[in-house]
Amino acid sequence: MIGGIFLELSLIIILAMIVSGIMRLLKQPLIIGYIITGILASPYFFELVRSTDTIAMFSQIGIAFLLFMVGLHLNPKVIMKFGKTSLLTGLIQVIFTSIIGFFIAAFFNFSLVESLYIAVAIAFSSTIIVMKLISDKGDLETLYGRISIGVLLVQDLIVIFMLMIISSMSNHVALTELIFSTILKGIGLLFLISLASIFILPRITNYIAKSQEFLFLFSIGWCFALAALFQMFNFSIEIGALVAGISLSLSPYHYEIASKVKPLRDFFLILFFIFLGSQMYLGNISEIIMPALILSFFVLVGKPLIIMIIMGAFGYTKRNSFMSGISLAQISEFSLILVILGVSVGHLSQNMLPLITLVGIITMGISSYMILYSERIYPHVSKYLRIFERRGKKVEHRYGDGKKDYEVILFGCDRIGFDLIKSFEKINKKFLVIEYNPEIVLNLAKRGINCIYGDANDIELLNELRFSKVRMVISTIPELETNLLLIRKIRDVNKKAIIIVVSHRIDEAIELYREGATYVLMPHFLGGKYASTLIESYGINTDKFIEEKIKHLKDLEIRKKLGHEHPKHERK
Repeated sequence: MIGGIFLELSLIIILAMIVSGIMRLLKQPLIIGYIITGILASPYFFELVRSTDTIAMFSQIGIAFLLFMVGLHLNPKVIMKFGKTSLLTGLIQVIFTSIIGFFIAAFFNFSLVESLYIAVAIAFSSTIIVMKLISDKGDLETLYGRISIGVLLVQDLIVIFMLMIISSMSNHVALTELIFSTILKGIGLLFLISLASIFILPRITNYIAKSQEFLFLFSIGWCFALAALFQMFNFSIEIGALVAGISLSLSPYHYEIASKVKPLRDFFLILFFIFLGSQMYLGNISEIIMPALILSFFVLVGKPLIIMIIMGAFGYTKRNSFMSGISLAQISEFSLILVILGVSVGHLSQNMLPLITLVGIITMGISSYMILYSERIYPHVSKYLRIFERRGKKVEHRYGDGKKDYEVILFGCDRIGFDLIKSFEKINKKFLVIEYNPEIVLNLAKRGINCIYGDANDIELLNELRFSKVRMVISTIPELETNLLLIRKIRDVNKKAIIIVVSHRIDEAIELYREGATYVLMPHFLGGKYASTLIESYGINTDKFIEEKIKHLKDLEIRKKLGHEHPKHERK
């Protein structure tokens, strides 16, 4: 029996590896590969999934770990940080998307309950996919990136609340019993766990954290203990796992816990999506294809339009509205969980699962390309987006006038730009800083430095700048395409300007020189060059190196206060 299950899992994982490799080549989220693996492993194709109960149990553990990880990142302090814009945008978007989705579902003659589930399912966006792709692009700190993450957090909170309500319902539970029994029990449990997380957990984790292995074991044990506790009170184990994560989110060790648990979550979550694909009923594919296509079109086009309208009404620029909208143009992994839960409590038939899964595959697949190539798409649609931009003052940070003449323009002011600004001030040159991190822009403004919130890929911003008068332009952004765009834009109107850019690759540096860069900074090589200069200057004089150490420590302390961090990964 055990040997049979092991062989079955081995074949499924090997198939998943092959399919996911193809998805990787196509630059698609691996989630789609897992679902397709499940379809291929189903009775309709290779019939690999035979131990259904075992795979179903593993998939449920995967959902529990997913919600545990979500809980670890739902720190109340972090949620407060995203503020009113994300809260209102998230709430309004979910409401309007659900209303329109309900009428689309009703048009295709779905029942009232089915239409409600479909409407809610398409309202949420994928936290896993959006976070991964925005992070890969290096846009987590941009204004649109922060708003998108904030909206995702709001959506997660809404869907989690809905999961709690649905998981405690059945066809035989009266509304009054739900209100006075289930909700009161839930509040009582949450109150007790809150007290434990404030007064007991910190002491326990401080002791346990001395051993990384013990911390890992405690985290899993805490997750399973609360999951089992909530199941005893007629809640789902997933909600218990979520609460376990939230209770640990205030711990200073929550990053270590998340990094330890992540591989487990990934493995069991793979089995969840494979199981989901294997349970798809393909016999009614002809009946669901048209509703799936229409719903997918609404998610890919309608949802971004709703977000752009909301953000435009709040005064955001059309670029930020577009980038935020296009980032959220897919349904969520929680949408699939919601429908599965609806089936388990008897609200939906098994036939609803293929519809939402198909919408998920379509929207996740297409939106991935939309997010990856959003900077290329935007210039082509920019002129049509003016209707989404409110006239008058925009919500952007502008403490300098881009139309004025500057001797130096600096793009990007985080790590490298910090030292460059000090040099500009020493040589007394009039300079302007363009930065896409709003917090950095505010800090620069407090210091009285001319600065504009903006992105080097924004053609409209580049057209506004007077490159014809500038004497030096420096870009600390390591992306090749961004620097090529800047070089070409500047060289079109100014052949004599000094253009300094950053690159992490030798081939790219050579290409930048050929396009007209005056000098290409390569930080990884400069460190060794600077160290060799110190050795040539100081020899083996210990006192000189101690002096250099003291100066370096002072500089590092300043950078730490400003929130600078050395990059962990090379940006591509």
